[in-house]
Amino acid sequence: MYSAVTNNIRVVVEPEYSPERSMVDEGRHFWLYTIEIANLGRRAVQLTHRHWIITDASGRRQEVRGVGVVGEQPRLEPGQSFRYTSGCPLADSSGVMQGVYRMVAEDGEEFEVEVPTFSLDIPSAPRIVN
Repeated sequence: MYSAVTNNIRVVVEPEYSPERSMVDEGRHFWLYTIEIANLGRRAVQLTHRHWIITDASGRRQEVRGVGVVGEQPRLEPGQSFRYTSGCPLADSSGVMQGVYRMVAEDGEEFEVEVPTFSLDIPSAPRIVN
């Protein structure tokens, strides 16, 4: 689990490799990531945009920008949280994601919230202990 707090907004990320969505023979690996965004502050905020930087183990980098997350622009009152799951394909078996969310507070102030950098790694095969 990865966590960061920026401007009283906590972002927690839990990545998970998805073997059922991966096609290793075709060089396609797929990860799911679940993110929880919590408003720890005293004013309502709304997530309006996202910006991701995704880098695979070979150094290939892609940027993704868009409105909201998973088709929503959640508004969070103080103490509320929003949780969603999305996915990321890579040509390599590992990589990292990092990003920011653009938020707008109820008073009109715009600010960015850090999404903690998180790794996309295939879990190790279980070790057999004799």
